[in-house]
Amino acid sequence: MTELILGYLGLGLMLGLSGVGSAFGTTIAANAAEGGLKKNSEKSASYMILSALPATQGLYGFVAFLMMKALIDTNPILLFGLGVGMGIVFLLSAIRQGQVCANGIANIAAGHDVMTNTMIYAALPEFYAILALVAGLMA
Repeated sequence: MTELILGYLGLGLMLGLSGVGSAFGTTIAANAAEGGLKKNSEKSASYMILSALPATQGLYGFVAFLMMKALIDTNPILLFGLGVGMGIVFLLSAIRQGQVCANGIANIAAGHDVMTNTMIYAALPEFYAILALVAGLMA
C-alpha cells in the first residue's frame, strides 16, 4: 500500500513540477514580451512565439503522466523515482528556457535580428526535457 502511494506521488510530482516549470518559464518570457511591446510593438508575433516555448515541458509532463500511469501496479517505486527525476528536469528546463527566451525578446525589442538564434538557444534546455521524457518512457 505504501509503495502504491509513492507511485502516485511520483506521478503527481512529475505532472505538478512540469506545470509549475512551464508556468514560471512562460511568465518570465511574457514579462519580457510586455516590456518589448513598449519598445517595438511590431515584433509582437516573435514575442508570443518565444513566450510560448517553455509551455512544452508542461505538455511533456502531461504526456508522460498519461503513458506512465499504467506502471502504477507493476512498479510503483520505479514510478516514484522516474516521476521525481523527470519532474525536476521539466521544472528546471522550462524555467531556464524562459530566461533564454526573455533575453531574446529583449534583444529583438532593441532592434536586433536574433529570432532564429534565440530559438536555437531555447532548444538547448528543451533537449534535456525531451531526453528525460524519452528515458522515462523507455524505463
